[in-house]
Amino acid sequence: MQLKIQNGVVELSGTPILKSINFEVNDNSRIAVVGRNGCGKTTLLKLIAGEYSIVKLSSDTESFFTLSGNAKIGMLSQMTFEDDSVTLLDEIRSAYSDILSLKEKTDYALKQMEENPSEENIKRYTTLLDTFNNSEGFYFEKEYEQAIKQFGFSEEEKHRPLYEFSGGQRTKIAFLKLLLSKPDILLLDEPTNHLDIQATEWLEEYLRNYKKAFVVVSHDRMFLDNTVNTVYEIEHGKTHKYVGNYSEFTVLKKQLREQQQKEYEAQKKEIERLNELVIRFKYKPTKAAMAQSKLKQIEHIIPLEAPESYDLKTFKADFEPIDIGVKDVLFVDDLKVGFDKVLSVINLDIKRGDKIGIIGGNGLGKSTFIRTIMGEIKALGGDFRFAPRVTVGYFDQQMAQYSSKNTVLADFMIEFPELTEGEARSALGAFRFSGEEVFKTVDMLSGGERVRLALCKIFKKRPNFLILDEPTNHMDIVGKETLEEMLSEFSGTVLFVSHDRYFIKKVANSVLSFTENEVTLYRYGYEEYLEKQRNISAEPEVKEKAIKEKKSYTTPLKERSKAERAVKKAEEKISELEEKIQNIQNELEMEENLSDYIKLAELQESLTELEQELEKTMEDWETASQKLLELE
Repeated sequence: MQLKIQNGVVELSGTPILKSINFEVNDNSRIAVVGRNGCGKTTLLKLIAGEYSIVKLSSDTESFFTLSGNAKIGMLSQMTFEDDSVTLLDEIRSAYSDILSLKEKTDYALKQMEENPSEENIKRYTTLLDTFNNSEGFYFEKEYEQAIKQFGFSEEEKHRPLYEFSGGQRTKIAFLKLLLSKPDILLLDEPTNHLDIQATEWLEEYLRNYKKAFVVVSHDRMFLDNTVNTVYEIEHGKTHKYVGNYSEFTVLKKQLREQQQKEYEAQKKEIERLNELVIRFKYKPTKAAMAQSKLKQIEHIIPLEAPESYDLKTFKADFEPIDIGVKDVLFVDDLKVGFDKVLSVINLDIKRGDKIGIIGGNGLGKSTFIRTIMGEIKALGGDFRFAPRVTVGYFDQQMAQYSSKNTVLADFMIEFPELTEGEARSALGAFRFSGEEVFKTVDMLSGGERVRLALCKIFKKRPNFLILDEPTNHMDIVGKETLEEMLSEFSGTVLFVSHDRYFIKKVANSVLSFTENEVTLYRYGYEEYLEKQRNISAEPEVKEKAIKEKKSYTTPLKERSKAERAVKKAEEKISELEEKIQNIQNELEMEENLSDYIKLAELQESLTELEQELEKTMEDWETASQKLLELE
């Protein structure tokens, strides 16, 4: 075990944020922390990282935080750049400082051994070489090169100094360095928020192969399903542990609560039954002993607490367009989008009721396309046209950063001056701004709260065409599920950008995919897109099979003769390889070679190559023999 928290309490400014935290991280833990926005997920990560401490309880309850050994903990908020003038590549390579140091020592030991092949120098070199190999020293360069590419950095950008990158890019570089530094406990807070689908899939694969522990806070349900095997939920300030991925957690949570409710109701009924018996018989002399016995039985029952209700508070809206509009909604013809150069060319006709999800890598023009049709960016060519009677409700990513000194209520009423205060408060209440919360200033709101305020304004206008750019980035899972349901039931039209695959799958009935080469519409949704991607991946294999099949048109006699020759050829080669392997094995055992490390290394390398060739030849022989049997 690496880390354990028991009955942990965390207070901020005297207010308890986490009331009862029980949490364990072992050597290979794959843990998700889930819960509503504001429940304390990030606070828990900061507690693990050492940024917060648990409060000493005054009661008899034992409370502690233990971390075994010298476990290295890594979190993005702790990552800094010591020198902004170094290149992206050099900064990423610094994550491998231990391996680079070991490589330097190994290279030096090799040089010493070549100059003086003494037993001591040979032993030092072989020990370092084994350590370097066990540390995956021969693979680290390939690993970081692939990671840099998957995170969307070009070959040219690898050699640019850090100070030339934007704030968002610098965050991605720091995140990448954190991943590749491989701490003993890796802490990830919403890691997929600003990654495209390709980078998210790379991260999933990286975490599946991660040999140490990681703890991730995420609202990306598909990502959690693909990476974790344990879920801790924070609800009402307490942690609850479930074994399994996110989908399994949702099932287990429901089953556990139903079981707890049954046990609570059964105990409650039993106590009521026993109390009735006591009341009925306590004044009857012949039954007094029985009544006393039942009373003692009641006293020994440890009462179960009623299961706490789920925290399912969410926004809602009776949302239908004022005007359903006409059948055709938007025409896009050879629309070239970009800034100083064309990023993508789009052709698209959107009909009423379409729900189109836009996906693709970063920097390919997805948000630029949205901003172009909204008139924020000038088109570089082509044309687009909205049909008559189309009313647009537009959400962009900047709404989560919207700033205002006005209160929530005042800000809302500025947009809807025709409403009374009561009507405005009613509308805001549907989006979880109730009571004194409407008197908070907009600047005091969290990113998720600002998103809710923006959506409240949009839905109050009741447009018939929603254009949404990453609407779920700051939402918790309950919020996402609510928006999924609203958009699925909406009778109007939706065009949205998202990197959340689960959200796309639930809402979109068509997918517009942006790649480096083209923009493609998949009319039958995300499943059709996935199927086409699988077919593209399998194409080289299919072509290879087709070529082989093309050569197979011949007579049965010729086929049998060909198979016989293949078997004979494989058998001859097997005999030849086995003889060569035996000769090398004999050389390895010769006394004059035992102290010649360079000679031994050369022989071992040759032996490995021959054994691999033998294994492949055996497979060829088995294939040819099977074919010969089928032809007989």
